[in-house]
Amino acid sequence: MSARDTAIAGRRVWFCDLDGTLVDSAPVHRAAFHAALAEVAPALLGSFRYDAVAGASTVDVVAALGAAPGVAEHLVRRKQELYRGHVDAGRVRVLPGARRLLNRLTGRGCTAYLVTSGSRGSVERVLAASALGGFFCGVLTADDVPASKPDPGCYREACRRWAPDPADAVAVEDSAAGVASAVGAGLLTLQVHAASPAPGAVPLDDLNDLVALLDAPVLDSGGERR
Repeated sequence: MSARDTAIAGRRVWFCDLDGTLVDSAPVHRAAFHAALAEVAPALLGSFRYDAVAGASTVDVVAALGAAPGVAEHLVRRKQELYRGHVDAGRVRVLPGARRLLNRLTGRGCTAYLVTSGSRGSVERVLAASALGGFFCGVLTADDVPASKPDPGCYREACRRWAPDPADAVAVEDSAAGVASAVGAGLLTLQVHAASPAPGAVPLDDLNDLVALLDAPVLDSGGERR
């Protein structure tokens, strides 16, 4: 285990993203956006690319599309309604390794918080459907901050609210927007499920790789297991 890996494994406060990190919600978000656009603002559908906005809040995505204020508000509401319907139908699945990771953190006496760009209503729906909510000591959503990821204010607010020692905290993200937010707030940031790492991130293939890192034996200066 390298010095970097030992530092990661020793962190006691864990900030976890939700969408794309712990749950596979991208196909459902994409479908909800496409359906909402086709219904409310079909002229904007041709310029929409979900992969380019993954990790951002629905409000920020719609704002970037340039919809008129009244249309934008309707579009946000309709997209969220459609997404929550998919969640209730069981179409958002927990990603492999997510429960193992959260159970391992709990067993090690670590504290986990959820820091997400999702709206509170949607996030609460996903946590209830996935039975992941009980792992977190606190939840911060896009509704709790003036600007969501990639703005670093999202993680700065998490640090202000829960007051961890930054040297004892780590963020787990999947998207470039999430990494930018966490790195911008000065946090050690792990990135999973990404084809190429975002600037400043420590890349890992997936959550099972992260669990393996946590389970790896720590060696003392003489090369013996501790």
